Amino acid sequence: MNTDKLSARLASVSNYVPKGARLADIGSDHAYLPCYLAKNEGLPFAIAGEVAKGPFQLAERNVLAEGLAGVISVRLGDGLEVIQPGEVDCITIAGMGGALIANILENGKDKLTSVKRLVLQPNISAISIRKWFIENNWELIDEEILEEDGKIYEILIGEKGDPNKPYKKNLDMGLLVGPFLLQKQDKTFKKKWTAEINNWQRIYEALEGASQSPETNEKKLEMIAKIKLVEEALKNENS
Repeated sequence: MNTDKLSARLASVSNYVPKGARLADIGSDHAYLPCYLAKNEGLPFAIAGEVAKGPFQLAERNVLAEGLAGVISVRLGDGLEVIQPGEVDCITIAGMGGALIANILENGKDKLTSVKRLVLQPNISAISIRKWFIENNWELIDEEILEEDGKIYEILIGEKGDPNKPYKKNLDMGLLVGPFLLQKQDKTFKKKWTAEINNWQRIYEALEGASQSPETNEKKLEMIAKIKLVEEALKNENS
């Protein structure tokens, strides 16, 4: 992967960045995404934010090597603190846990007033982002699921709007598996959730064999509820 050819995961993220957007890529790592968009899609302005010194220096080096210092501002800082209010209208955050992404958005809420779109790629716990959207009046407008190098990733796109709109029937199911992904039900979706069910069943069996306590019983009930919900989702193919 480099600034000319993105990984499948980042290429999918890049597809949801609107033409002409002023972008902040948080946790930008090598600044591959903003460099790629600046070179290939004419991105007018981007901030590459990085909290760790090493990746920040790598991003800086890449931006200079590509001759993009006039377009991409590489900044060291935690989450959205690298953005000034009103500076950007699109934010991408890719390659972190969903709970961490939701936390970054929560802590930087004052920076989101001018932002029209969020493109988020959690490695785990996409549900944390869907819940944050609902609590903060962001509408989930699309989702994608893809597999790369044996790992499955979800991409969530949010805009300001009606946060309940995508969840027509079962809110719990939609929050867990994704309302758009539930409708599409492609083979990656089925693979992910079949593996999750198997994993939860293993946990349940291990709990069955453990000494019983209120905590164990609660955990067992949680596993059963999740298994039922996802089995129903996979059956719901035509809904």
